[in-house]
Amino acid sequence: MSAKVWLVGAGPGDPELLTLKAVRALGEADVVLIDDLVNSAVLDHCPTARVIPVGKRGGCRSTPQAFIHRLMLRYARQGRCVVRLKGGDPCIFGRGGEEAQWLKERGIEVELVNGITAGLAGATRCDIPLTLRGVARGVTLVTAHTQDDSSLNWQALAQSGTTLVIYMGVAKLAEIAGHLRDGGLAADTPVAMIENASLPEQRECRSDLAGMERDALRFELKSPAILVIGAVAATESAVQASACQA
Repeated sequence: MSAKVWLVGAGPGDPELLTLKAVRALGEADVVLIDDLVNSAVLDHCPTARVIPVGKRGGCRSTPQAFIHRLMLRYARQGRCVVRLKGGDPCIFGRGGEEAQWLKERGIEVELVNGITAGLAGATRCDIPLTLRGVARGVTLVTAHTQDDSSLNWQALAQSGTTLVIYMGVAKLAEIAGHLRDGGLAADTPVAMIENASLPEQRECRSDLAGMERDALRFELKSPAILVIGAVAATESAVQASACQA
């Protein structure tokens, strides 16, 4: 049997956002290596597969990446159909590119299956269009957490004229706001902080760049959460207009 690994995006949490291609891959899987943030309901599509948790979450004990690599390689070389199931999209802050390259260097066929990323799904659930003609000419996805603690070009981001969607930024709200304001973004720039994107327990807090740290504290914002920064974040939600609500 040919050695192959599917790197599958499970989306942000709502199991109905899973793609048909992802469902097909799961249905063929012998082994599924699943991340922590994947909704367990997704596993209904692979009832006979061996499921192995390989979670990674900030501030928690995580499965070493090297171990995940070895597991994928071992089962693929045994001729098993392997699915590496990731939250969101495997190539948007999901290490999909790294894993694909590592496997290909060892002769393993890899197929990537896109998933809906949390920034898109969370914003849509809050009635926020990430691009809007005459308001936002584009969208920029960035992470506030880097492996080497390197700094982003905050001035370029502040002056990009795009909606900023920031992942893994809950612990760095003051730093993010300070960098963006120093880069020229106005203090009253609208901000939406969205927790548990796409899930029934999704919550949102509307604020602005100057007040987002204060409002997040009052709101008790927790990870996983994304920040949407830009004029589109002033769009009224179907469930609330501008205040932070639990």
